[in-house]
Amino acid sequence: MIHRYLRNIALTLCLFSASATPVLAETFVFTAIPDQDQTKLVERFQGVADYLSRQLGVDVRYIPVKSYAAAISAFRNNQVQLAWFGGLSGVQARRLVPGSEALAQGIEDAAFKTYFIANKATGLEPMDHLGEGLKGKTFTFGSKGSTSGRLMPEFYLRKAFNEAPDQIFSRVGYSGNHTRTLRLVESGTYQVGALNFQVWQKELKDGNIDTDNVRVIWKTPTYPDYQWTIRGDVDERFGKGFKDRVQKALLDLNDPRLLESFPRSGFIPVSNDAYEPIRKVAEKIGILD
Repeated sequence: MIHRYLRNIALTLCLFSASATPVLAETFVFTAIPDQDQTKLVERFQGVADYLSRQLGVDVRYIPVKSYAAAISAFRNNQVQLAWFGGLSGVQARRLVPGSEALAQGIEDAAFKTYFIANKATGLEPMDHLGEGLKGKTFTFGSKGSTSGRLMPEFYLRKAFNEAPDQIFSRVGYSGNHTRTLRLVESGTYQVGALNFQVWQKELKDGNIDTDNVRVIWKTPTYPDYQWTIRGDVDERFGKGFKDRVQKALLDLNDPRLLESFPRSGFIPVSNDAYEPIRKVAEKIGILD
């Protein structure tokens, strides 16, 4: 009897202790494709996490990933609920997570471009159309999953030459991100490369490009690119109307320092339908089934 009495007291104390422990609010987690140097990305997105936490009234955490595929997997597995995707990675992620939505894109993302750059030792000059001078050169894309660093430049190369990149160039590489593409072409490791025009413009503005060694030789027509995509089940986890609050916070982001780090001049609403051209191109060149 004594043992049973003591056991009941202990159980009551445990239950009281558990009920007295405050229930911690769930953390809202986001990530971003690693399209640039990781140090720059951590600085940028920690600022975004702090901003969203203040606006949403919940704990918000940014987690870096090592590849575009890892960003998509984290979104698919609900390790993150929001992601800054490129056009292609966003299409891929939303196909894997029914109900997910593109919420906002940068003002510049509605009409994005890829720049083809060349080491000046090639003698290649700016051109109106992709020409025969590219044949036989070495060429680097960015990441295999990049819209501006792989998908769209490959599409325009195939359109111009009616051949796959490895038939056009003597050697084809994948640098992994836009900053590295720039450095590889600037140094002459690759003769030609394709990168996000925003990265070129920001690096140029910051004085980080040796224009004696590298130049822009061609610019693609415009296409839709980066966007914030959110899972469709966030209202169930964080409360009714949470998705709309996230979208409003992104659209209201006006901190000049944060916007400059993207670099974007602001964010505007967008929907999944805006990325249909990206889906069609990806299917056409065999990246999507």
